[in-house]
Amino acid sequence: MRRAALRLCALSKGLLTPGRGLTQGSQDPGKQRIFYIHEACPPIHVNHVRDKLREVVGASTNWRDHVKAMEERKLLHSFLAESQKALPPRRMKDSYIEVLLPLGSEPELREKYLTVQNTVRFGRILEDLDSIGVLICYMHVKIASVKMSPLSIVTALVDKIDMCKKSLSPEQDIKFCGHVSWVGKTSMEVKMQMFQLHGDEFSPVLDATFVMVARDSENKGPAFVNPLIPESPEEEELFKQGELNKGRRIAFSSVSLLKMAPSTEEKTTIHEMFLNTLDPKTISFQSRILPPNAVWMENSKLKSLEICHPQERNIFNRIFGGFLMRKAYELAWVTACSFSGSRAFVVAVDDIMFQKPVEVGSLLFLSSQVCFTQNNYIQVRVHSEVASLQDTEHMTTNVFHFTFMSEKEVPLVFPRTYGESMLYLDGQRHFNSMSVPVTLRKDYFMEP
Repeated sequence: MRRAALRLCALSKGLLTPGRGLTQGSQDPGKQRIFYIHEACPPIHVNHVRDKLREVVGASTNWRDHVKAMEERKLLHSFLAESQKALPPRRMKDSYIEVLLPLGSEPELREKYLTVQNTVRFGRILEDLDSIGVLICYMHVKIASVKMSPLSIVTALVDKIDMCKKSLSPEQDIKFCGHVSWVGKTSMEVKMQMFQLHGDEFSPVLDATFVMVARDSENKGPAFVNPLIPESPEEEELFKQGELNKGRRIAFSSVSLLKMAPSTEEKTTIHEMFLNTLDPKTISFQSRILPPNAVWMENSKLKSLEICHPQERNIFNRIFGGFLMRKAYELAWVTACSFSGSRAFVVAVDDIMFQKPVEVGSLLFLSSQVCFTQNNYIQVRVHSEVASLQDTEHMTTNVFHFTFMSEKEVPLVFPRTYGESMLYLDGQRHFNSMSVPVTLRKDYFMEP
């Protein structure tokens, strides 16, 4: 999977010219194979993506109309398929779209994406990827005879976002492209890439893999989606990779530290770290001190609170998943910068599971913590909980994993408790799942 992600980043020049799709194969541009998207539509403006989603679902832009809009969606139940076999198969080209983010030609739009360091806000990019991924899935399940889709498509998982080594300027246009790459019975994997204009060519910036699930018209139960038929060896490879990704996720979940004890090697790691914190002046397991250039994990925490206003709702009147990702990322970035004492740059995002929807009006509690470090790398975990004003019970909705790179080498982080030790091992696992480590260049990465 990681090698495939790197290949997807190594795209040929001029890839986003009309009629072209994704590249697979060797990282040598001269040997790359491209499958073509015939009759590709002109790029969609990024501001119109959510408008199109509202049109597909029949959602109103006015919060006061949301109850009426959801009542109207109940009438779409009759259009739901009783089995996947009843749905016509689709091709990868059927869901392919391109989205333009014209930072270069629209200064007023640029302000929304600009950081004080004159770079692009990665949190905003996460929001865009989430919306685009949902729109891609609606293209796959589109019913020509019905204006509004009977399906509710929601983000289930951000499997991986890998950064490519290209600079990002807030003054150059950006393009996104993507399509459905794998389909189960009720779920879809979406591959997306992001490019930025350099001279007269679009160069790759990141590769993202999202998993979306289909629900019924009221978003209460699962719904079947159209099967996907690969049309070339390249598409068959993508589809096969989707199957492997599903298997990898199941395997990773089965050995979760919430279900199984750490491996022998991991147990040894934790015990050695514990021994390194014992005070040599005493013969006691209770007397602990930090080694040189180290920080207790408990001292790397930051927290924030958000009130979930209607402005941040999605087309189903729940809080927009992209908003949750942006807020979690921004807190993680501040945590990484505070911990390292220097600017931090995002390298990878992975394994963001949307466990429960967040209702409008909820109180969103975010807790960020450094859970693993190595050389210049910082692994940050953000835990998301919600509560209401009437009910103070907190419920976990998301756990986010971000990998950052600092401008300078960072301290080691040491756990004190068994629970923190499990967080450390989990962070180490996520760090080790990252693609081949990148070489730090200040102009390569994005900030909040």
